Amino acid sequence: MSDSSNGKKGDVLLEMRGLRIEGRAEEQWSEIVKGVDITLRRGEVLGLIGESGAGKSTIGLAAMGFARDGCRLSGGTIDFDGIDLMTASEDTKRHLRGARIAYVAQSAAAAFNPAHRLIDQYSESPTQHGVFGRAQAEADAKELYGRLQLPNPNEIGFRYPHQVSGGQLQRAMTAMAMSCRPDLIIFDEPTTALDVTTQIEVLSAIRDVVDQFDTAAIYITHDLAVVAQMADRIMVLRYGNLVEESDTRDMLFNPQEDYTKSLWAVRSFRKEPVTEPKAQVPILEVDNVTAAYGDTPVLFNVGFALERRRTVAVVGESGSGKSTTARVITGLLPPSEGQILYQGEALPKDFRQRSKDQLRHCQMIYQMADTALNPKQRVRDVIGRPLEFYLGLKGAEREKKVIELLDMIELTPDFAGRLPSELSGGQKQRICIARALAAEPEIVICDEVTSALDQLVAEEILKLLDRLQQELNLAYMFITHDIATVRAIADEIVVMLQGRVVEKGEKDTVLSPPHHEYTELLLSSVPEMDPDWLTQLLEQRARGEVVSSAPAA
Repeated sequence: MSDSSNGKKGDVLLEMRGLRIEGRAEEQWSEIVKGVDITLRRGEVLGLIGESGAGKSTIGLAAMGFARDGCRLSGGTIDFDGIDLMTASEDTKRHLRGARIAYVAQSAAAAFNPAHRLIDQYSESPTQHGVFGRAQAEADAKELYGRLQLPNPNEIGFRYPHQVSGGQLQRAMTAMAMSCRPDLIIFDEPTTALDVTTQIEVLSAIRDVVDQFDTAAIYITHDLAVVAQMADRIMVLRYGNLVEESDTRDMLFNPQEDYTKSLWAVRSFRKEPVTEPKAQVPILEVDNVTAAYGDTPVLFNVGFALERRRTVAVVGESGSGKSTTARVITGLLPPSEGQILYQGEALPKDFRQRSKDQLRHCQMIYQMADTALNPKQRVRDVIGRPLEFYLGLKGAEREKKVIELLDMIELTPDFAGRLPSELSGGQKQRICIARALAAEPEIVICDEVTSALDQLVAEEILKLLDRLQQELNLAYMFITHDIATVRAIADEIVVMLQGRVVEKGEKDTVLSPPHHEYTELLLSSVPEMDPDWLTQLLEQRARGEVVSSAPAA
């Protein structure tokens, strides 16, 4: 069994020198990591930050001697505790992975096998690597579930992945990574898709388990405030090159390179406040809506309105009912009580009973552009389908409109012939925006559209959405768990908890004290660019000085 007794704390565990990695596009190989050096010591946490395409995840996987499909390790050395991973056999690397080097993926839901219980998946690695027998592995799982503050640790492992929340699943995956007590864990954006209250729990759990077992870690993220809480040292990457590296405090308070300073300065965008008065009849009204999934109630008397050229941000933790409300608005989930009003007229509750014109008026942009786009359809077909379905455009007329929409989202005409695999994350999200606009809607529901993007790209998308709103007179419902996004884009805020609206109003009113108890919890859970922030918050919550859990709705 591998633990810190194999080497003293502070000894070099991982050393990469001149690491080069190539990626293949259209049968051509090109360098995507260009001679990066990394030294990681036992018990140390190294933060890797940078925008999409910087090479963060590619380098993290290389620390396991692994290159994903379409990539290859092409140069340099990777020395893990005296083992050269560039030349080691696949059998040697297979015995290291899971046992001495573990990986925690961004999406826990995608990483778990839905057909097997959590404790079965936990036990697989230690039994295969000969660390524990099955009974001892199960006992160890329960102990680690407790250390990670999972509810009912003796029983939660016997649930299937879909039976626990996103935050609980992320902690279960961290426990699974610790099952063999590895020397090194690679955390690849482990909290990106989590709401701020759940993120605090996961960050705290990760930090505790790394400290307790003296584990070295590489923490990959595009969230600067998060990496400030986790890392001893930070490396800034761009286009596969190292831009800057230093101690976390030095990096935060005294960055040297212009690019690093630009990362620190993002999220300065603020939407101009709307000055014109509200219309007598809102463009869309959610009127005392109650809804259920089967026999399980999920929404209770939810009500708010959308106005032209204004953005309503709907915030709350996972399971609060944000996306479910969107499903009711679009007719995907008919409400049991209440109604959806469009320009004062009630819409049919089920989308199948709505006219094509009623469907056209309200469009959605989804969180994960990767899964929202058909990988086999070229951009002209992705955007062209709603043009044909809603507006009846075909042939040259359709192609002309596709080019106009590409120009609207600031992409050139040559993008029309590309597949999703040939686009960056930000470009994919722009295509999803164009697809929604192709229907010429009046209402657009943006469901966590920037949560999977790095901060530079996210700010570009927010600016684009703001410009389009003003040009096209759009009303936005913006579902998000990111308070920085709320401050940037919202005119009004609706705060939801356990299927109910607990607070709503103009942005400045909701964000100014005194706050509702749950709003206070959300605001206090937003990480700050201060390495001591998480420690101080947890201490304050332990003393009962700040709200530490959601009140009953």
